[in-house]
Amino acid sequence: MNIPDLTGRTAVVTGANSGIGLPTALELALRGAHVFVACRSPERGNAAVAQIRSRASSTRVEYVPLDLADLSSVRDLAKSLVDRLDRIDLLVNNAGVGMISRQVTTDGFEKQFGTNHLGHFALTGLLLPLLLAGPGARVVTVSSDNHAEGEIDFDDLQAERKYGRNSSYARSKLANLLFTLELQRRADGAGVDLLSLACDPGTTATNIGALPRVMSLMMRLFLQSADKGAIPSLFAATSPEARGGEFYGPGPKRMTPSPKALDEAVATRLWDVSENLTGVRFAALDHFAP
Repeated sequence: MNIPDLTGRTAVVTGANSGIGLPTALELALRGAHVFVACRSPERGNAAVAQIRSRASSTRVEYVPLDLADLSSVRDLAKSLVDRLDRIDLLVNNAGVGMISRQVTTDGFEKQFGTNHLGHFALTGLLLPLLLAGPGARVVTVSSDNHAEGEIDFDDLQAERKYGRNSSYARSKLANLLFTLELQRRADGAGVDLLSLACDPGTTATNIGALPRVMSLMMRLFLQSADKGAIPSLFAATSPEARGGEFYGPGPKRMTPSPKALDEAVATRLWDVSENLTGVRFAALDHFAP
């Protein structure tokens, strides 16, 4: 795909040290963007930065620490970027965990929901002033076509009574898509210049899940590469043809969200619950009442 020149643009990519996040960050850097590689491990983050710099011949690639399973880490990153930058043009909410046994985040949230949805919800809200500081900023959130298998059970949001590796992952991906669409509705209602888009990388060989080594090796043999899996993210992030409130998949092509993701009442309630759980409000959008 053709990616426009991004010179002068600033991008933050979560989980950019591996999986589809790494080629996403690389392609943005190749087109001239100042890219922040946000991930937990300094060793892996700095290795990713070195790899990108060797390909992009750019020093405008930096590692920044981020643990989405710890809201204090999310706040620390947001504060450091707010202190340093005048604006952010692109936030790619890419990082995630999947198909793991039940665990909890530092703040006590079920880990798949807490990392994949609440961590990114909080990060987006805290970076919103920078995203709105310039024209045409985009927030791209990686969801999945299996969001259609998810259920938002507000009576058991942390899956304390009923937990499944796959069902909880699907629930977090449904939350990602509900958030994406609700963010666009609120941005439109508030009259701010912001595009919120979602993407599905397709069946890609990544290290997102806690899978046995043999299965991981077979995945890498038969599934598409991370480079191909990054194409929907890059299309949503950079294409002039991409539209806010849309869901893009392999091809890239526009996908139709499931009816569950289009339920505005559920999206509004999830937004309110997410604000209460994280303590993060999207102040610039507060005057918009769904």
